[in-house]
Amino acid sequence: MRYSSPNSYLHPMYSYPKYPSHPNPYSYCTNTPMHYFNHVPRNHQPCFRQPTMRFDPLNARPIKDYGPNPFVVNIEQVTEQNNTYRTALWTGNHLQLTVMSINVGDDIGLEVHPATDQFIRIEEGQGVVEMGNSKDKLDFVKEVYEDYAIIVPAGKWHNLTNTGNKPLKIYVIYAPPEHPHGTVHKTKKDARVP
Repeated sequence: MRYSSPNSYLHPMYSYPKYPSHPNPYSYCTNTPMHYFNHVPRNHQPCFRQPTMRFDPLNARPIKDYGPNPFVVNIEQVTEQNNTYRTALWTGNHLQLTVMSINVGDDIGLEVHPATDQFIRIEEGQGVVEMGNSKDKLDFVKEVYEDYAIIVPAGKWHNLTNTGNKPLKIYVIYAPPEHPHGTVHKTKKDARVP
């Protein structure tokens, strides 16, 4: 038996809707192919998942501080592309975003930020994070891997060491900002306070 609808390869009850006044609630944002829907309202477009962004060297932005202007970025792409020890990517009045690359066997260095909370996200590599109330007592020790997030409360001594076999690629959010606008430290040595 042949059916006249474009969905003629489907069972007759799944071809075009018999009740157009009752839209399918699943026809807007799902991953289901369109031919499974009974009805798509006339004035609405179905929602399709956007393709995953990949690194495009022709359209790549330079890694620099874009704050305090509005800014949208593929943070995974930029973090993995970065080869400096630290570069500020966005600095505002209340928050700062930096990208970092920690060499194999190296670390951020034991430090404390008395009035700054810190968020660290690992995009590539693995390491060990240590935290504590004093530099001599780092009693919080965890192994961390790609896709892990680390929260460092203000006033906690902390360090992150690369224990993998490739550079540790991370991005760091400071609230409030920790470094001057436009900070670029090509190496860990450049980041040391004189």
